[in-house]
Amino acid sequence: MPWQGRGYRLPMSAADPTPPTELTSLERTALYKSLANPLRRRILDYLTRHGEANSTVLARELGESSGTTSYHLRKLAEQRLIEEIPEKSGGRERWWRAAPFAHTAPDPATMAPEEYAAAERLALLKIETDTRLFRRAHEEYAGPEGWAQVQRAGVWMTKEELLAFVRAYQELLARYGHTREDAPQGARRMNLRFYAAPDAVGEWRGEPTGP
Repeated sequence: MPWQGRGYRLPMSAADPTPPTELTSLERTALYKSLANPLRRRILDYLTRHGEANSTVLARELGESSGTTSYHLRKLAEQRLIEEIPEKSGGRERWWRAAPFAHTAPDPATMAPEEYAAAERLALLKIETDTRLFRRAHEEYAGPEGWAQVQRAGVWMTKEELLAFVRAYQELLARYGHTREDAPQGARRMNLRFYAAPDAVGEWRGEPTGP
């Protein structure tokens, strides 16, 4: 199946390097189903872009009823994808913001059937989104000093070197990335993607390639 090994990831605070809690298969299944739900994805996207909202604001902006947005906000809160803003909430009015969260999907071969199906559906949705972003990056490219950047490379690495490279990439994101709250003036929300795929197993100049 089309598979993205990296799970859903929201910005993490550089000041809080606590690793995420390991999820059970049932929890991962519920997570993947939530992230594949069109309205919940739109709610998360709105909160990430605008910082905060309540059910009434989301209903107006997303064209839904406040009862519907309130229900989906509660479900997202149960999975700790969003959190309440105590200083703004009072009575029946509850304000929400996206919560720091990171998740790395396990090996699909270890997944239960229901989890696998939910992960596959989410992966297909993410591939559609990433394809649109890839096209935009090419269309909006304005040279090496512009906002849109595209980098492609092919190099030889051992598996250990590849994993070290991924860790270094994550460290660079923590070093140069900001949350919405601490972003400096002039910062824009950037959509970055990273993937690595080895050449197919075979031979090159008589030498084996692949794992």
